[in-house]
Amino acid sequence: MNDSIATVARLRKAVAEFIRERDWEQFHSPKNLSMAVSIEAAELMELFQWMEVEEAQRRSRAPRLRKKIEEEVADIAIYTLSLCHTLGLDLSSCIEKKMAKNRKKYPAEKCRGKYM
Repeated sequence: MNDSIATVARLRKAVAEFIRERDWEQFHSPKNLSMAVSIEAAELMELFQWMEVEEAQRRSRAPRLRKKIEEEVADIAIYTLSLCHTLGLDLSSCIEKKMAKNRKKYPAEKCRGKYM
Protein backbone atom coordinates (compact mmCIF):
# COMPACT_ATOMS: atom_id res chain seq x y z
CA MET A 1 0.00 0.00 0.00
CA ASN A 2 1.17 3.53 -0.74
CA ASP A 3 -0.27 7.05 -0.89
CA SER A 4 -1.12 6.83 -4.58
CA ILE A 5 -3.53 3.92 -4.06
CA ALA A 6 -4.53 4.03 -0.37
CA THR A 7 -7.68 5.82 0.71
CA VAL A 8 -8.40 7.41 4.08
CA ALA A 9 -11.39 5.07 4.37
CA ARG A 10 -9.19 2.01 3.84
CA LEU A 11 -6.63 3.16 6.40
CA ARG A 12 -9.34 4.09 8.88
CA LYS A 13 -10.97 0.66 8.47
CA ALA A 14 -7.64 -1.13 8.98
CA VAL A 15 -6.96 0.83 12.18
CA ALA A 16 -10.50 0.25 13.49
CA GLU A 17 -10.27 -3.49 12.81
CA PHE A 18 -6.90 -3.72 14.57
CA ILE A 19 -8.36 -1.97 17.63
CA ARG A 20 -11.58 -4.01 17.61
CA GLU A 21 -9.68 -7.33 17.37
CA ARG A 22 -7.86 -6.45 20.59
CA ASP A 23 -10.90 -5.05 22.42
CA TRP A 24 -9.16 -1.70 22.84
CA GLU A 25 -12.19 0.49 22.07
CA GLN A 26 -12.75 0.77 25.83
CA PHE A 27 -9.47 2.70 26.12
CA HIS A 28 -9.93 4.90 23.07
CA SER A 29 -11.70 7.88 24.54
CA PRO A 30 -11.24 11.29 22.94
CA LYS A 31 -9.10 12.32 25.92
CA ASN A 32 -6.80 9.31 25.67
CA LEU A 33 -6.49 9.48 21.90
CA SER A 34 -5.76 13.22 21.84
CA MET A 35 -3.09 12.66 24.46
CA ALA A 36 -1.65 9.79 22.42
CA VAL A 37 -1.41 12.03 19.32
CA SER A 38 0.45 14.63 21.36
CA ILE A 39 2.79 12.09 22.91
CA GLU A 40 3.67 10.58 19.55
CA ALA A 41 4.23 14.06 18.08
CA ALA A 42 6.61 14.76 20.97
CA GLU A 43 8.45 11.52 20.21
CA LEU A 44 8.84 12.69 16.60
CA MET A 45 10.17 16.05 17.79
CA GLU A 46 12.61 14.29 20.08
CA LEU A 47 14.28 12.66 17.08
CA PHE A 48 15.33 16.14 15.88
CA GLN A 49 16.00 17.72 19.27
CA TRP A 50 19.13 19.88 19.38
CA MET A 51 19.80 19.53 15.64
CA GLU A 52 20.29 22.52 13.39
CA VAL A 53 18.00 22.68 10.35
CA GLU A 54 20.64 21.46 7.89
CA GLU A 55 21.68 18.59 10.15
CA ALA A 56 18.06 17.49 10.61
CA GLN A 57 17.51 17.51 6.85
CA ARG A 58 20.70 15.55 6.21
CA ARG A 59 20.26 13.01 9.02
CA SER A 60 16.60 12.40 8.22
CA ARG A 61 17.76 10.63 5.06
CA ALA A 62 19.91 8.14 6.99
CA PRO A 63 18.18 4.73 7.11
CA ARG A 64 18.29 4.33 10.89
CA LEU A 65 16.73 7.70 11.70
CA ARG A 66 14.40 7.46 8.71
CA LYS A 67 12.91 4.23 10.12
CA LYS A 68 12.26 5.91 13.48
CA ILE A 69 10.67 8.92 11.76
CA GLU A 70 8.41 6.65 9.72
CA GLU A 71 7.28 4.83 12.87
CA GLU A 72 6.44 8.03 14.75
CA VAL A 73 4.60 9.51 11.76
CA ALA A 74 2.62 6.27 11.49
CA ASP A 75 1.77 6.35 15.21
CA ILE A 76 0.50 9.94 14.87
CA ALA A 77 -1.63 9.00 11.85
CA ILE A 78 -2.99 5.85 13.52
CA TYR A 79 -4.08 7.70 16.63
CA THR A 80 -5.53 10.52 14.52
CA LEU A 81 -7.55 8.04 12.45
CA SER A 82 -8.72 6.32 15.62
CA LEU A 83 -9.78 9.66 17.12
CA CYS A 84 -11.75 10.44 13.97
CA HIS A 85 -13.41 7.03 14.17
CA THR A 86 -14.26 7.46 17.85
CA LEU A 87 -15.73 10.94 17.32
CA GLY A 88 -17.40 10.19 14.00
CA LEU A 89 -15.31 12.78 12.17
CA ASP A 90 -14.61 12.67 8.46
CA LEU A 91 -10.88 13.43 8.24
CA SER A 92 -11.00 14.55 4.61
CA SER A 93 -13.82 16.97 5.35
CA CYS A 94 -11.97 18.32 8.41
CA ILE A 95 -8.86 18.93 6.31
CA GLU A 96 -10.80 20.51 3.46
CA LYS A 97 -12.59 22.93 5.83
CA LYS A 98 -9.35 23.86 7.57
CA MET A 99 -7.54 24.45 4.26
CA ALA A 100 -10.34 26.78 3.14
CA LYS A 101 -9.98 28.69 6.40
CA ASN A 102 -6.18 28.80 5.98
CA ARG A 103 -6.48 30.13 2.41
CA LYS A 104 -8.49 33.09 3.73
CA LYS A 105 -6.22 33.62 6.72
CA TYR A 106 -2.99 33.32 4.71
CA PRO A 107 -3.60 34.54 1.13
CA ALA A 108 -0.74 33.44 -1.12
CA GLU A 109 -0.22 36.92 -2.56
CA LYS A 110 0.43 38.31 0.95
CA CYS A 111 2.24 35.38 2.51
CA ARG A 112 4.45 33.94 -0.23
CA GLY A 113 7.99 33.47 1.07
CA LYS A 114 7.21 35.04 4.44
CA TYR A 115 7.40 33.40 7.82
CA MET A 116 4.01 33.96 9.41
